[in-house]
Amino acid sequence: MDYSSIEDLIAKCVRELEARGLAVPGVKPPPSVPAPDPSGGRLSAQEGGSPEWRAGGPMVPVGVSNRHVHLCARDFEALFGAESAKSGLARLRDLSQPGQFVAKEMVALVGPKGDIPGVRVLGPLRSRTQVEISRTDGFALGISPPVRDSGDLDGSAPITLVGPAGAVNLKEGAIIATRHIHMRPQEASSWGLRDGDRVEVEAAGARGLVFRGVLVRVREDFQLEMHVDTDEANAALLRNGDMVRVVGRSSASR
Repeated sequence: MDYSSIEDLIAKCVRELEARGLAVPGVKPPPSVPAPDPSGGRLSAQEGGSPEWRAGGPMVPVGVSNRHVHLCARDFEALFGAESAKSGLARLRDLSQPGQFVAKEMVALVGPKGDIPGVRVLGPLRSRTQVEISRTDGFALGISPPVRDSGDLDGSAPITLVGPAGAVNLKEGAIIATRHIHMRPQEASSWGLRDGDRVEVEAAGARGLVFRGVLVRVREDFQLEMHVDTDEANAALLRNGDMVRVVGRSSASR
């Protein structure tokens, strides 16, 4: 029997005697070693402050984001002409996030190795043009876009956009969007989360997996939804409206 086993035996005997009201002079049990955290770093019900955590974590619906483009006003006019710029983007249908919509306008994406036609423009117009594609799209185009939060475009990949009235050559603007969850302040507060936190999200099923480093985005006008691109959705066999579970904080969380 090794030394640690003897220490464990002594500690056990001391505890049993003390439980019977007997003191053992000169012998103190070694400090107990805390048991491993069964949550694996997951948020607790107390920390989250919500009954959902007692059930394993809050559930969030999935929105699969296909390749798309956000245009600034200048590039919109260059691609679709002055008359279109006067009337603005033509709304085709609303998206789940309030105020966001799919436009009727489409552009072609062109890279060194290929092109992808018929890519939808999303509205409303923004202050800077942003192209969101998957890694697979990047291979087809011959570019290597970085994984970035929306709006973080400095140093991103160059790409060319072609519309019915002209073309725009972007020196930067193409990204693979960071997977993220939109939520309202009351949901974030209930679950113990803040804007900018990173969480881990579990997708169940035949190809279940855990998405790490999922960005939490909090705003009053958001609708609860986790956005992943088509590569990520295909990897986990996810479809629009499927439910995934937030299981804890990521190490990247602030």
